[in-house]
Amino acid sequence: RSGTTWNVLANQVPFVPTQRRVRGEAVYSMDKWDGYAVQQRRVAAALASATVRNPVILTGDVHVSWVADLPRDLADPGTAPVATEFVGTSISSGGNGAPLPGWGRTMLENNPHMKFFNGERGYVRCTVTRERWTADYRVVPFVDRPGAPVETAGSFVVEAGKGGVQRG
Repeated sequence: RSGTTWNVLANQVPFVPTQRRVRGEAVYSMDKWDGYAVQQRRVAAALASATVRNPVILTGDVHVSWVADLPRDLADPGTAPVATEFVGTSISSGGNGAPLPGWGRTMLENNPHMKFFNGERGYVRCTVTRERWTADYRVVPFVDRPGAPVETAGSFVVEAGKGGVQRG
């Protein structure tokens, strides 16, 4: 019943379904909402309801960054998006990281609703207006010594009233 432009689900672990393959078999993480499928579907249905305007999910805790649309049908990533999830990395834990580690490529290949993946350290800067939500993924190439330059690895926009994220 919120009258706000944006409705935010702040979340500790990734919400949008993600899949990877190991020896040809689909593998889902039990340390994400994928491990709680009934509850994940219930929350996704609530976000898809007409009463929840412009849902955005903010998440961390995986030491990498990604952007993904939440599909209306969780079993079919090709269905229309009902929300966008912005997952932010850690600032310094886990070493230097890499722009696109091998398992990041696998995540993008197996999850067509995932629009971006980055394994570097950094943060997400969100700029929010009534018309749009912009997320800039700010990263550094190294954390093992001082002086790393801060760069934008990607910018993404969600427009109010429209489902799905676009590159900014």
